[in-house]
Amino acid sequence: MLRLVAIAQARADSSRLPGKVLMPAGGMPVLAQVVRRAKAIPGIADVCVATSDRSVDDVVALAGAAAGAVVFRGAADDVLSRYVGAANFLQADIVMRLTCDCPLLDPNLCSEVAVLREKNEADYASNVEIPLWPHGLDCEVFTKKALETAQANAETLADREHVTPWMRRAAFLKRVHLPGPGGDLAMQRWTLDYPEDYALVKHVLDAFSVNSQIPGWRSVVEYLQKNPDVAALNAMRRDPARARMPDIK
Repeated sequence: MLRLVAIAQARADSSRLPGKVLMPAGGMPVLAQVVRRAKAIPGIADVCVATSDRSVDDVVALAGAAAGAVVFRGAADDVLSRYVGAANFLQADIVMRLTCDCPLLDPNLCSEVAVLREKNEADYASNVEIPLWPHGLDCEVFTKKALETAQANAETLADREHVTPWMRRAAFLKRVHLPGPGGDLAMQRWTLDYPEDYALVKHVLDAFSVNSQIPGWRSVVEYLQKNPDVAALNAMRRDPARARMPDIK
């Protein structure tokens, strides 16, 4: 059986919202929320927090270990090589890429992406190539071979910093995409880039922490529909272009 691991990248000094992965939400740091959810993804053998080897990220490494994740440290800007190192360390066959600034990720949705890749024997699967999901549910799954091929061929700083762009362009790789709801939902921001994003995410996680729940994406949608004041907290940061994507439910 192929070994599927989740690798979530993180750093302490985000330019737009420094320290965001360590901010509290729902009774624990954002990074711990991500690890908790990643551990709940069906079929995941290991969860790794991949951070840099800079001293500024020591606190991220400590937080990852405290949350129960394997911690791997590598190059600060060459995140692609960091992923290769983490995948090798974990003896992965298949890698699920997550980020530690998306604490509302849905374990079952991530599993759907992994199953889609497996059923199609694809090199790469995601729910991000066509942005039809709320930003913050992002999940990419790819083979170790595809990751190593990207490592050998990706040359630009952007390709190496963002890990998967080369894979998403390579014509010879087989890619599949998980359709999403599109429309207004695709415009919503459940990730952390701005203080307004944190305000929304904290409201949601604090609300669900009462019952120690891991809310699925539909539960979050229902909560935001019932609490439009919360949904409006980061509305000014939405990208209207995402709503114009084709709705392929």
